[in-house]
Amino acid sequence: MFKIILLIFVSLSTLCANIQAIVSIVPEQTFLKAIGGDKVTVSVMVQEGNSPHTYEPKPSQMIAVAKADIYLGMDVEFEQVWLPKFQSLNPKMQYIDLTQGIQKMPLQVLQHHRHKATNTAKDKGLDPHIWTAPSNVKIIAQNIYKALAHYDLSHADYYKKNLDTFLLSIDKTDRQIKEILSGLKKNRNFMVFHPSWGYFAKAYKLQQIAVEVEGKSPKPKALVALIKQAKQKQVNAIVTQASFSDSAAKIIAKALDIPVVKISPMATKWSDNLLQLAKTIAKRDE
Repeated sequence: MFKIILLIFVSLSTLCANIQAIVSIVPEQTFLKAIGGDKVTVSVMVQEGNSPHTYEPKPSQMIAVAKADIYLGMDVEFEQVWLPKFQSLNPKMQYIDLTQGIQKMPLQVLQHHRHKATNTAKDKGLDPHIWTAPSNVKIIAQNIYKALAHYDLSHADYYKKNLDTFLLSIDKTDRQIKEILSGLKKNRNFMVFHPSWGYFAKAYKLQQIAVEVEGKSPKPKALVALIKQAKQKQVNAIVTQASFSDSAAKIIAKALDIPVVKISPMATKWSDNLLQLAKTIAKRDE
């Protein structure tokens, strides 16, 4: 009798167990929890404040990978090195590419010899920061729903209801951003240290001016050119993030008497983050 009860308990525990999911970056966790709700347990590889370009997982995170049911990838740089290792560690773990259906664009870089921003896929590849545009997040959300519904068909209706609610919230964020930016005139430029906001800029007909030069802080000659460009474009703030040095940004900001504003695309509160960026840009014409 005891064995029968034990078997029933184990079976019920298996049926009721959450999906064990791994995501690469913090914004993914926000999207996944919005749709998966209490049916999914999420572990994040690159925590807020770290860079997905150079990240190396901790031993505790490798243990989580070994126990995971699914891995939801975002095609960020560290995945290129670590995903094969994750799959070797846990061959049963399903991999889902959340970028499916999204048209990526070249990463914007500032060339040393030109002192101007260019889009290039040759040296830097495609821009991975797809989640900075609400239209892309709607596609990501659909991909998350399909993955969860496929893996856990018994709760497909639950995931669909959450998806529909989340899509409405994305539309609301999009409308709010458009309203915030509606007062902008012809000048629609903003300055960033690392060019993380290309999809946001494209979505709202803006232009980001990158401070970093080919992944590094600019040399004095390029810095002078950037200060001149920022003055011409009437840039009212420079956006930086914790995982990158902001020394060059501070020099430009001091020369122009404008603030350095820290806004990271890796933040947990995705919607609030985009709204903060929109408000920072909009101050230019206030």
